[in-house]
Amino acid sequence: MLKSRAAVIVKHNEPLVIQNVPVPDLDPGSLLVRITSSTLCGTDVHRWHGPLELATDSLPIITGHEPCGIIEEINGERTDILGNKVKKGDRVVWSYVSCGSCYYCSVAVQPCICPSRSSWGHNRADRHPYLLGSVSEYMYVPAPCLIVKVPENVSSASAAASACAYRTAMHGFDRLGAIKSHETVLIQGSGPIGIYCAAVAKDHGAKQVLMIGAPAPRLEVARRMGVDAVLNFEEVTDPKDRRQWLRDHTGGRGADIVFQCATNAAVPEGLSLLRGGGRFVNIGVGGRAAMAVETLPQQLTFLTVRSGEPRHWLQALDFMSTRADRYPFEEMISATYKLDQINEAMDAMASFRVVKAAIEFA
Repeated sequence: MLKSRAAVIVKHNEPLVIQNVPVPDLDPGSLLVRITSSTLCGTDVHRWHGPLELATDSLPIITGHEPCGIIEEINGERTDILGNKVKKGDRVVWSYVSCGSCYYCSVAVQPCICPSRSSWGHNRADRHPYLLGSVSEYMYVPAPCLIVKVPENVSSASAAASACAYRTAMHGFDRLGAIKSHETVLIQGSGPIGIYCAAVAKDHGAKQVLMIGAPAPRLEVARRMGVDAVLNFEEVTDPKDRRQWLRDHTGGRGADIVFQCATNAAVPEGLSLLRGGGRFVNIGVGGRAAMAVETLPQQLTFLTVRSGEPRHWLQALDFMSTRADRYPFEEMISATYKLDQINEAMDAMASFRVVKAAIEFA
């Protein structure tokens, strides 16, 4: 039986182990993809440190949920999200799977909150179909996934990042709606989602894009991705001073739009930075916070975002492909590693030494 070398979490908070995992037979309509690049996400680190709160994960699992790769085998005929035939040798990313028939999928048309939704990077590596984590030489693509071909001018690492951070950002802008030319957008958090949101906000016509985040190297990348002014919260530690900085940039009103791309713990401060009647997009997960309802800005719109729908994978790739001359997307991939260096890569992500780490296979 063909085997795939993969990075497996066998025990929380202990080094990941490279194991030979079986490559399964393909069910009708499914694909086998040879991974070219898998980027790492904060959630991968949290699962390693885990278990995640409310999650039902059980070990061992192949880490990673941000894959890009080359189609190695297809059981039957498949088309991509645009209706074009896919074939062996195509470089692709692919969506998560919703059931398609529950209330959320078929009536509310909100597949991201389908109770039966399937994603990657938390599935047991010792049960069929085994290869549902992306830090692996090969990955199994279930038949219901929608396939998106990767444009030639988008690197495999950037395409892999579109499978999580970037498509989630696109979902956030989808929910937000239009940005008016007089509006100021504040980004909380200088990780991959925050930096990508900054580029999209600038592209969508914001008057100015501001960011509060850390550490300094990430803020420098953010500047090159379109942020007009940054505030390092490691240097400006008093929330009152951060509010004053924001008001100085907005005529005393506060931001028209706030994207929370850090952690739920940042929500109370983010709401204090939003003007009355503003819009708040809550993307960052993890952490907890409590605040008095009476302190909320008047007439605010509060939007939450979970993951992305298949079209958001396509939108993220199209954005990178068509704006490659405006934004240095490749700078967000700040370090690359080989499979055998997975623990070094996870440590770099956990310590925020990199914006985005990529495991390269080819």
